[in-house]
Amino acid sequence: MPSLAVETLLPVNTALAVALVLLLLMGAASAAWFRLAPDGSCGRAREIAVAGARAAVQLAVVSLVIVWAVRHTAALLGFLFLMFAVATRTAGRRITTNRTWWWAAVPLAAPVAPVMAGLVLAGLLPVPGIAIVPVTGILIGGALTATVLAGRRALDELAQRHGEVEACLALGFLDRDARLEIARPAASDALLPALDQTRTVGLVTLPGAFVGMLLAGASPVQAGAVQVFVLIALLAVEAIALALTVELVARDRLHRRTAEPERSSARQR
Repeated sequence: MPSLAVETLLPVNTALAVALVLLLLMGAASAAWFRLAPDGSCGRAREIAVAGARAAVQLAVVSLVIVWAVRHTAALLGFLFLMFAVATRTAGRRITTNRTWWWAAVPLAAPVAPVMAGLVLAGLLPVPGIAIVPVTGILIGGALTATVLAGRRALDELAQRHGEVEACLALGFLDRDARLEIARPAASDALLPALDQTRTVGLVTLPGAFVGMLLAGASPVQAGAVQVFVLIALLAVEAIALALTVELVARDRLHRRTAEPERSSARQR
């Protein structure tokens, strides 16, 4: 079975390199031609090209580091912390451009840390061990997506419907409650990708964990069990991350202002 797994994978050769370059050029050209950037420029084309190049370099380096790190507990923990730090910085910069970006660490750490700790304590994930890296990466990635989508949608909604926030304050709402009333419905859409992926698994998509385990020689039952666990864990992690992000926005911890405003006596911190 291991030989079958190797034979069914994409061959690492010149043809694969050419295909990757062409696909990257197609994506960048589409973004440039249709001006898919928020400001109508060609900026997204450059981002696509840079993201693809970075992905290739980073995966090449990380694959070498992981082989060494999984054999040393301290190195493994350091690598996991690096994953978390990069995710925090990425999410914070996507949501806000000021010093409040570090608050993005809360919705990333709060749901992922206890789930991983529980899996390790229950003996489902050995430390050190190779399995802890992809599982942690999947959960952090899910929390990252939910945090970014929820944060951006919530802040966009508050900016566009500022008058409604003021109306709620005039009716006697606390600042946190007024902002929450406006931001929460829009931010809740951040959970839709995870919901759709879970609902359509096996019918529309065959996720990577499932296919990867089959190629590695696992039985369909084992592969299915792992994939179900991943999907349900992602739902839980993303739901918590979304809730915490909306709360941080409602409490004005995450915002887009360049300077701190004067504190209002009506604001609840």
